[in-house]
Amino acid sequence: MREAAIKRKTSETNIDLTLNLDQKKADDSIETGVGFFDHMLTLFASHGKFGLKVDANGDLQVDSHHTVEDVGIVLGQAFREALGDKKGIKRYASDFTPMDESLSLVSADISGRPFLVFDVEGMKDSVGSFDTELVEEFFRAFVNQAGVTLHIKLFHGSNTHHIIESIFKGFGRVLNEAATIIDANGDVPSTKGTL
Repeated sequence: MREAAIKRKTSETNIDLTLNLDQKKADDSIETGVGFFDHMLTLFASHGKFGLKVDANGDLQVDSHHTVEDVGIVLGQAFREALGDKKGIKRYASDFTPMDESLSLVSADISGRPFLVFDVEGMKDSVGSFDTELVEEFFRAFVNQAGVTLHIKLFHGSNTHHIIESIFKGFGRVLNEAATIIDANGDVPSTKGTL
């Protein structure tokens, strides 16, 4: 089983996260103190068929920025560690995800090179008390630690909740597909011999 457990404690957050890439049935316990973010992480794990447990305590009296960003950091670290040597993985995946009127594309390359393109316009400033600017911050934190190139593009959408939900569902499915081992005896999928 490809699994990683990461703990990270700073003066702003205290996070304990476990990720299992091969669980195939979500058995999630996600508590960040940020309800909308918990919902999105649950969707990510469910549609990605990952086992994900998150216990995060952050300085929410300031705002949820540090909590969301730091969970992205720890999730990226766990994803990279759980992948192991990356031998035989598919490496690339792309997925269009509709959510009612919203349609997004998420495309990933487990390349070892962190890069984020976040082409999402038209979101409102908040969903309830959740600051929607933090969506991009989460994904930037994730790619920087995971070593993943990630492109996210919104094609349609007017309801901000639906837009973000479409993205997180697609993110789960794309990481699942890209991390799938398609050749158990295979090499690292790179002409360089390393990722």
